[in-house]
Amino acid sequence: MEPRRAPNAARSSDRQELSLAEIRNPNQPGGGGQDSRTLLIFSIVFVLIFLGLQYFSPKKKTQPETPAEVASTSARKASTFTPAPASAMVAAPDPAKGSTQAVEAAAESTTVAENELYRITFSNRGGQVVSWILKKYKDDAGKPLDLVNPKAAAKAGYPLSLWSYDVNLRNQLAQALYVPSATGTLNAPATLSFTYSNNGLEVKKTFSFDSTYVVHVDTTATNHGSPVTALIAWPSGFGDQDTLPDYAQSQFDTMQGGKNENQAAKKIAGGGTIPGPFEWAGVSDLSFAAIFLPDDPSQTLLVGLHDSIDVPRHGKADQTDQASVLGAAMGSNSGHSSLRLFAGPKVIDVLASVRAMANGGQTGPSLEPVVDFGYSGIIAKPLFLALRWVHEHIVSNWGWAILVLTLVINLAMLPTRIQMMKSALKMQRIQPEMNAIKEKFKKYKTTDPRRADMNKEMFDLQKREGVNMFGGCLPMLVQWPLLFAFYRMLLHTIELRQAPWLWIHNLAAPDPLHILPVFFIVTMFLVQYLTPSPGMDPAQQKMMAFTMPVFFGFMTWNLSSGLALYWAFGNVINVIQQAVMNRTGIGKQMREIAAKRAAKKSGGSGRQMVRR
Repeated sequence: MEPRRAPNAARSSDRQELSLAEIRNPNQPGGGGQDSRTLLIFSIVFVLIFLGLQYFSPKKKTQPETPAEVASTSARKASTFTPAPASAMVAAPDPAKGSTQAVEAAAESTTVAENELYRITFSNRGGQVVSWILKKYKDDAGKPLDLVNPKAAAKAGYPLSLWSYDVNLRNQLAQALYVPSATGTLNAPATLSFTYSNNGLEVKKTFSFDSTYVVHVDTTATNHGSPVTALIAWPSGFGDQDTLPDYAQSQFDTMQGGKNENQAAKKIAGGGTIPGPFEWAGVSDLSFAAIFLPDDPSQTLLVGLHDSIDVPRHGKADQTDQASVLGAAMGSNSGHSSLRLFAGPKVIDVLASVRAMANGGQTGPSLEPVVDFGYSGIIAKPLFLALRWVHEHIVSNWGWAILVLTLVINLAMLPTRIQMMKSALKMQRIQPEMNAIKEKFKKYKTTDPRRADMNKEMFDLQKREGVNMFGGCLPMLVQWPLLFAFYRMLLHTIELRQAPWLWIHNLAAPDPLHILPVFFIVTMFLVQYLTPSPGMDPAQQKMMAFTMPVFFGFMTWNLSSGLALYWAFGNVINVIQQAVMNRTGIGKQMREIAAKRAAKKSGGSGRQMVRR
């Protein structure tokens, strides 16, 4: 048996043996396998947070309709847009119903309003939009993107239609042939009006266009002189929605009393009335938004619209899934509604330039919160601003910009990794004394009050030696929120939509060839393989070396390729760092320590077998 050294002598000897600071990879455990369990726990917690936050957020229940509204909400679905017969004529006055001249077009016609950003096609049937082309954006087929979803609009209604609690009136307003103030093409700035009158129902819709994505809408509706509640609607989602996941990313956005809410479709009851006032409200998906900004927020009535359509099931052309179609309608119950509509891309700078009405001017809250970074916004937004700066000033490709930002982030995190390595070293130095304390108290049951003395002795020892038991977790505490923020940033920034990099055509979508996930698995395995793990059980080391790369690689399989690019390149940096480190005196000393501990453990097992 080896002579037992006093604690102080043991510490002095350990310090001489480890005269150089051992540098440990932040992904590797410390002595006794304790840090490996910590890594596993952090990984599991991270995955649970990563998945759970996608489906849960603070709930805000839609308030129910008033008693007068409840009777009509069961018939809330708008009618299908159908062409009128070409022989429709202007109706003559009806003496029995008053002397007001009926105003109705004889045939369908279209009017186009456009500026440098959009080309909007109106039909005089319903005085509503049948096409809303955004000139600077493309769909998956490479054609100019149309914000109107034709399939959803045919069922739920077209943009800028009028929504009424009375389904019969709603159908009449959608099918009536309005008389337009102009046909052909109007170039902004311009104004377009649609007028309709028949059987005492009088409706006028006026649209004003400028050089921005904002359109001003003013409507009046009366029935025999009495006000009619007819709200301005965007009822049928967006034209970039094609698959079930596209629809699932829709959200209902509101700003009320300076506080914004971003709610998932499942929280919105179709036809449910939400009383105001609202600075702004509307709907959006990952890339585009349609938000109403009332001229008088105090006189605002908001209705959440929620319909559904069949979409092809992924990979099964003969099967379909039910997709939620989210919409909104806003206006006043006075018969006169006046508001602005933003319909365009979720570009942070563009949204920040559009503000709600307040104090007689456009000085209220901006639309910037429509870009929903969630709980990680405090990290995700600065990450995006940094990525955009790299894209604008260093490299003009978003993929290469991600690589540059990844390099900067890893360099910035180097101090935390060094701190983790130092903490792991300090913990290894006092490990013999920690084990001695545990041995001293192991005869007591876990419920014995004297166990508290063991914890106190261990805490005092760590404090005396300057060991922070949480110091080794610092890089993980930083890395996981950063990774999740990077994911949210890539998911919710339209700049990454259809951004190419090498073989990838859309950095916001999964890698179609799955090259990046496979590369991630290989590089993470190399990180595990190259990093010495003194004090770690070999079987456990092999398990970690294989299961962790596969586990996290599986996560990147269906996530955005931009995130996989960030994570995989981070592994490459770690591999290079560890390979260089292994060639230094510190790396050699770490391998010697690992070999000594492995030999000592093997020899101890042999002695135990002989005694048996």
